[in-house]
Amino acid sequence: MKHLFAILALLGAVSFGAPAWAEDKPAAAATTTAVAAPAAAPAAGAPSADPAAPAAAPAPVANKGDNAWVMVSAALVILMSIPGLALFYGGLVRTKNMLSVLMQVFVTFSLISVLWVVYGYSVAFTEGGAFFGVLDKVFLKGITVDSVAATFSKGVVISELAYVIFQGAFAAITCGLIVGAFAERAKFAAILIFMVIWFSLSYLPMAHMVWYWAGPDAYIDAAAGDAAGKTAGFLFQKGALDFAGGTVVHINAAMAGLVGALVIGKRIGYGRESMAPHSLTFTMIGASLLWFGWFGFNAGSALEASGGAALAMVNTWVATACATMSWMLAEWMLKGKPSMLGAASGAVAGLVAITPAAGFVGVMGAIAIGLLAGVICLWGVNGLKRLIGADDSLDVFGVHGVGGILGAILTGVFVDPALGGTGVYDYVTNKVGDFDMATQVISQLWGVGTVIVWSGVVSLVAFKLVDMVIGLRVPEEEEREGLDITSHGESAYHY
Repeated sequence: MKHLFAILALLGAVSFGAPAWAEDKPAAAATTTAVAAPAAAPAAGAPSADPAAPAAAPAPVANKGDNAWVMVSAALVILMSIPGLALFYGGLVRTKNMLSVLMQVFVTFSLISVLWVVYGYSVAFTEGGAFFGVLDKVFLKGITVDSVAATFSKGVVISELAYVIFQGAFAAITCGLIVGAFAERAKFAAILIFMVIWFSLSYLPMAHMVWYWAGPDAYIDAAAGDAAGKTAGFLFQKGALDFAGGTVVHINAAMAGLVGALVIGKRIGYGRESMAPHSLTFTMIGASLLWFGWFGFNAGSALEASGGAALAMVNTWVATACATMSWMLAEWMLKGKPSMLGAASGAVAGLVAITPAAGFVGVMGAIAIGLLAGVICLWGVNGLKRLIGADDSLDVFGVHGVGGILGAILTGVFVDPALGGTGVYDYVTNKVGDFDMATQVISQLWGVGTVIVWSGVVSLVAFKLVDMVIGLRVPEEEEREGLDITSHGESAYHY
């Protein structure tokens, strides 16, 4: 446990610098990170205060092209979870635990999808406090086929139901990522109970803190912009940029996984017995599906079928390729041979690192982030892992934690227009604002530090509660036999 508190103290201490709200300068239209709150429509039949005043402008109508792009992107993100993540993780475990990992990812996806519709969307994306929304939209109350949600361009909206499923897919894969850290030894029921607690108290508030805001149409002048800014999530007010989930998804899940690995303990035989992946074929297929689906994950976060979405797509493509090459070449030099496992791991590291930056940086920034991610995450799954001393089974923290931290901080560097980035858009003046790299990097550190501490504390409490109630770990004899048979009564393979 002392390792956990040392990590939290070291990583959390660097983040809480001076605030960086910087004159209400949210991200650039169509290339922003803050996920839009549902647009407010005028009440039907409401009379004008001044009979002589001109009729109010008609409520904006969702563009069919934007709607189609967001719905396709949501389907791509679902593909990342099932089967992409399930196969990637499944191939990395031993044969006797293949089915258990598939089951954990598949059922976690289903569980979180239900919770998202019941209360998750409402808590994350309604106006409430700086950390949580309210329960006005439980069971999607009041959301109809005519409801719309704001995008990042004034006067442009999408169907709110499309937005609901897109964001719900993000929540589901985030929880699925966690299971890789303590694969092959955790009770199935304990995992599900933990997911309910963690989703409610870590994922939802982080999504609200980073992505909730009033939408661009609220920024009509300086006074209105200041008022709208005060209703946004905590980290949005701090100016933290996260295009598609570097903090909300990757660091958040990685901290939960790391805490779980420490609390549950190491696998029996760890460090003494071979625990090599049983099928790198499945791992390669899973990584490829993740890469494919990630175009929806990142480019879909533009919420419009726009040039900004195309920029995010190109950056996702090239950064991932660069990370694949840098991880493979570094491993080749260190170990004498390039490996399929290294190439697949490098690809995922690149996808993670470019996620917070995808719509903010230029192509050269994406190349730099990808090259650095491959090398630094290789260290994360080797040197850092040994320093921490945790049996993070599938290197969730080494890839998603280290890659997410790297990408989040470098977003504050490469968003600089002088380095090819988009800059930070000011919706009051309707142009890109003046850029201060130091201020933006401090904002990014606020995001990194907050999610490390928040997720770390919530995860520790949740794991301890579950352990006290039903226990976290399967008995030793069940772990030795394998979770496929002992937990599910099935085998992935019959020879």
